[in-house]
Amino acid sequence: MRTFKLSLAILGTTALTAPVFADGQLPIVDKPLELTIHMHWPRAQGYGPGGDTNTLYPVEEVARERTNIHLVDETSGRNTTDNNEAMNLLLAKGDLPDIVGGNLIRQPVNQYGPEGAFLPLNELVDEHAPNIKKFWEEHPGLKEAISAYDGNYYYIPYLPDGKYGRAWFVRQDWLDALGLAQPQNVDELYEVLVAFRDQDPNGNGEKDEVPYFARDWEEVNRLLTLWDARSSGSDIYHDFYVTDDGQIAHPYAQEAYRDGIANIAKWYEEGLIDAEIFTRGSSSRDFLLGENLGGVTHDWFASTSGYNAALADKIEGFNFIPFLPPASAGGVRMEEHRRIPIKPDGWAISYTNEHPVETIKYFDFWFSEEGALLANFGVEGKTWDMVDGEPIYKPEVLNSDTPVNSQMYLEGAQVYRGYPQDYRYEWQWTSPAAREGIELYDTEDLLVDQFLGVAFNKDEQAVYDKYWPSIRTYMLERNQAWILGSGNVVEDWDSYISTLDKMGYQKVLDVMNSAYARQYG
Repeated sequence: MRTFKLSLAILGTTALTAPVFADGQLPIVDKPLELTIHMHWPRAQGYGPGGDTNTLYPVEEVARERTNIHLVDETSGRNTTDNNEAMNLLLAKGDLPDIVGGNLIRQPVNQYGPEGAFLPLNELVDEHAPNIKKFWEEHPGLKEAISAYDGNYYYIPYLPDGKYGRAWFVRQDWLDALGLAQPQNVDELYEVLVAFRDQDPNGNGEKDEVPYFARDWEEVNRLLTLWDARSSGSDIYHDFYVTDDGQIAHPYAQEAYRDGIANIAKWYEEGLIDAEIFTRGSSSRDFLLGENLGGVTHDWFASTSGYNAALADKIEGFNFIPFLPPASAGGVRMEEHRRIPIKPDGWAISYTNEHPVETIKYFDFWFSEEGALLANFGVEGKTWDMVDGEPIYKPEVLNSDTPVNSQMYLEGAQVYRGYPQDYRYEWQWTSPAAREGIELYDTEDLLVDQFLGVAFNKDEQAVYDKYWPSIRTYMLERNQAWILGSGNVVEDWDSYISTLDKMGYQKVLDVMNSAYARQYG
C-alpha cells in the first residue's frame, strides 16, 4: 500500500488544483474526458448492458452528452459473479481504474482508503458537490454511517428509497375456503398453518399443501420474531443488531433465539414449514404458488403481489395478499425487514485518478434532479415521460412481460452507482394488492431501527477477520441442524454458548462495540 500513499501525495499537489467548470454547470468539462471504471455488480460484471462492455447503456449515452465525462469499462473479474473475488483481483493489480464501483465495495474501500488506495471525499464534496452535500444535510447520520475509522468517507453509496421491503403473505382464498380469519398472533398463525396442512384448502383431495414456505431459506429464521427474538439487525441476513441499551450483539447468541429455534424446529417437525426450505431455492415461490401448494410466506411486497394477476387464469379465485405481522408471544407486532437507507454499494475515486474534482462533479450530477431521474427511470422519451410533473413509465414498459427493474438494468438505470433511488420508480409497477398492503402496514408502528454497520481500524479489522467467519459458519450450521432435528437447541445451548466464547465471540463483540462507539458516539 506504500504505492497508494505516494501517489496520493502526488495527487494532492497536482490534480486537485486543476481548473474546472463552476459547480452545477454542464457540461462539466469543455472537451470529452474519459474516466476508467470497475463496475462489478449482481446484474452485470462490467459497465454495459448485461456486462457487454462493447455496448453503451442508453443512460450512459445521455450522461456523456450532458457532462462530457465518458466512462470506459475496466472491470476486473468479468468471468466471476463473486464480487469479493473480483475486488481481490482488482486490488491485486495495484494500478486501479479511476472509479471503483459496484456491489459491496464499502468494506474494502473503508479498509484501504485510509491507506491511500482511495481518495477521501469529505472536502471534495463540500467544495464541489452541492447536490451530495445537500443530501447529507437533509439525511443526518448517513455520512457518519459510511465513514471509515479515520473519520473520512471514501465512497458515494447507492441510497435506497421507501420504507417497506418484505411482508407477510397468506392465501386469502384458502382462509375463505376453510372459514378462517387472518391470524393476528403467533398462536392463531399456528392454527392456520395446521389447517392448511390438514384440511385440503386447495381442494384436490390430497395432503400436499405446504403451509409456510420461502424462496430464501433465511426467511425461516424470520419466524424467530414470533417468539421475540431477532434474525438480523439490518436488511442483510444474520447481521448484528443494536440492543435497547445501545450495545452491539448478535441475535444468534441470545436466549430468545434459543426459544425461537426450539419452536421453529417443532413447526418443521410437524410439517408446517416446507420440508425443502433449505434446498428448494429461489424457484420455490414460482413452483409452490403456480402449483397451488403454498400457503404463507414472507417476501417482497411488489413482486409477490404480482402473482395474483399472473395466476388468475390458472387457479380459480387465487388471492395471495399481505397481512399484518402476527403478534409475537410477547404481544409485539414487528416487521423486521425494511429498506436500509444506505447500501454498501456505490462508487469511489481511486488514487490513480488524475481528475478527482471533475469526477466528484460527475458523481454530483447523479444527485441533481436531472441525473437522479436518469439513474432511476432511464432516458426521458424512451422509457418514460414527464406527466404533470411526475416521471411516468411508458405503457410498453409497464405492460412488458419483462419486469420493469430488469428493463431498467439494461437501460443503465438502477445500476449500483452512487445515487439516490426514487421510490416512484417501483410504485408504478406495484400491484393494487401490494399498495393496499403497504397502507395496511402503515396503520401500525411495525418497523425497527437498523444497524448501519461500522468501520474498523486496522487492528479491529484483524480481530474481526480472524474470528468472525468461522463463528458465523458455526452459527449457521447449528441453526440448520437444530431446525432439521439434528440435536436439541435447549439441551445443546450451554455447550453452544461455550463454543462461541472459545471461538472468540466476545473478542468480535469488543471490536464491534469499540468501532460503533467511535463512529456513532
